Amino acid sequence: MRFFLYIFLGIISLSAGAQGTYPNKPIRVIVPFSPGGASDFVARIMQPRLTELLGQPIVVENKPGAAGNIGVDAAAKSAPDGYTVFLGNVGSIAINPSVFPNLAVNPLKDLIAITQVVDVPSVLVTHPSLPVASTKEFIAYAKANPGKLNYASPGSGSLDRLEMELLRKLMGLDMVHVPYKGGAGPAVAGLMGGETQAMFATAASAMPGVKSGRLKILGVTSAKRMASLPDAQTMAEQGYPDLSASSWQGFFVPAGTPREPIERLYAAAVQTMKTPAVVDRLATGGADALTSESPAAFAHYVAAETQRWAKIAKESGATPD
Repeated sequence: MRFFLYIFLGIISLSAGAQGTYPNKPIRVIVPFSPGGASDFVARIMQPRLTELLGQPIVVENKPGAAGNIGVDAAAKSAPDGYTVFLGNVGSIAINPSVFPNLAVNPLKDLIAITQVVDVPSVLVTHPSLPVASTKEFIAYAKANPGKLNYASPGSGSLDRLEMELLRKLMGLDMVHVPYKGGAGPAVAGLMGGETQAMFATAASAMPGVKSGRLKILGVTSAKRMASLPDAQTMAEQGYPDLSASSWQGFFVPAGTPREPIERLYAAAVQTMKTPAVVDRLATGGADALTSESPAAFAHYVAAETQRWAKIAKESGATPD
């Protein structure tokens, strides 16, 4: 009898221990932009599969404002217990520290990188009236018409603007910057309406205009052609490898988060991004599922991206809008 009592008590003990393992309550994913944007799109596609894999509800919490800085601040100051995950992107993590002075948070120190989850390539698009059909022809046209082309962006310190600044610097182009407020939507709308002649935009933002014929695509910044835009050549294919870039997104947690949650979140994110239904839904919006080899590999990539865009932001004089 005593033997069976010990077994029973052992089972109770194991059960109690299992209940204390991570995760044992809902996990919130902070998205630093408004509902309906590219980051929100990615988070909500991942949400059901992550819930299934982790066995706890995944709650998407939008904290927009200050080009993503409000969300970064909220995530970094959250309890480092694995129950707050930040979906950061190249702008909020790697560009903003060089554009916004006196930020209270340093993403490289105050957040732990877990893994990249998607690659969202940019596309160079023009108004259909512009008589060019490739990046090379666009560069030649801009050189022949100095100061006559207007290019759109969602703001001075946005990735879209810095990509065009990089092109201008590399090729010596004289163009006029026209910043729009309210994100990529108004900038793309302005281009389709003929207010500007060209811009870099995420494929997700430009896709409707490209498919409707209201925008002309000249090239994509991804390392390989996009499945959703198979006829669009990459910048590297056209002879411009330095223009390869993307609006990547990835998972981060507050500094000090224990190893167990980091490992569980990394494994769940990798499995999620290998799920065919998730991959297919992301592709329809111009996003490619892509994960890092390890949290350390993602941290190294983020540091390199921060250094790269800091140099371009400084040279272009990017400032907060």
